[in-house]
Amino acid sequence: MLVLGIESSCDETGVALYDTKVGLIADELHTQIAMHAEYGGVVPELASRDHIRRLVPLTQACLKKVGKSYADIDAVAFTQGPGLGGALLAGASFANALAFALGKPVIPVHHLEGHMLSPLLGDHKPDFPFVALLVSGGHTQFMAVKGVGQYTLLGESVDDAAGEAFDKTAKLLGLPYPGGALLSELAKQGRPGVFTFPRPMLHSGDLNMSFSGLKTAVLTAVNKIKAENTSSQVIPDDLRNDICREFQDAVVEVLSTKAQQALKQTHYSRLVVAGGVGANWQLRDTLNQLPNTDTFFPPMRFCTDNGAMIAFAGAMHLQQAKPVAGFNVKPRWPLSDIVSSPFPA
Repeated sequence: MLVLGIESSCDETGVALYDTKVGLIADELHTQIAMHAEYGGVVPELASRDHIRRLVPLTQACLKKVGKSYADIDAVAFTQGPGLGGALLAGASFANALAFALGKPVIPVHHLEGHMLSPLLGDHKPDFPFVALLVSGGHTQFMAVKGVGQYTLLGESVDDAAGEAFDKTAKLLGLPYPGGALLSELAKQGRPGVFTFPRPMLHSGDLNMSFSGLKTAVLTAVNKIKAENTSSQVIPDDLRNDICREFQDAVVEVLSTKAQQALKQTHYSRLVVAGGVGANWQLRDTLNQLPNTDTFFPPMRFCTDNGAMIAFAGAMHLQQAKPVAGFNVKPRWPLSDIVSSPFPA
């Protein structure tokens, strides 16, 4: 069966075609980074309008790439939530209208489930069960995954997501939007140990996390540097890089420590890492070295939001013959709607 996937939760418009017999056969992605950079962050109304402009051309490009037509589509999957309300509506409207016109089923997909299953799109695929670390600009949480649709929340950030903390810290350092990826690159040039930042909730005894305090620590360091350098408000490059290094060291230490705790708690030996921060070089290096653990990442191009993960998740639900829902979106879709009972002790 051929499933069309639509992703429009924030600032990327993703469209993909997944064949349940062959696998992923086509995907297209348009990012709105350049448009939002002028404003220093995502402008929801602009994001929504841009999704509307991109969905039809991207869908047609996917179909043309593999010599398919609209009539060949067997089902349409779309991101129902969470995300920006207007952006979600753009994708949901297109998906439902197309499915209605074709007389095909429409499959709503939880955005986080798409990320969680995205490593299954790679050549190095994990078997169930596994621990999933979802780490992005909007979410940071650990899940126990027994199979498709069988998810248990183990712990999450009680404030900022890790990716959000990266971007906000980059802004404090005067880096251009989106600054998280640039911060990570500058950290390669930083000297470890020049600054000392806290590792929030590292020894909390649970799998919850906190990253907002790291921003405060960075702000304090930045203000101190500026106060000592009254001739200029610009942070010297070497000190800026040192701050980037210590900030990233702190985030990675918290995530890797909690990941080991999650694996121990579940008695699983497989760790899946998904979401935009999953592309971070230091996080990848550290988690790949965890003892007695097989670590899996999605292909780099599927770390950020994309249509392929939605098409794949939709195809998995279609094969399980799960019921479909009508036209609605869930900007604040709680995790409790997709998680199962608490993980047994």
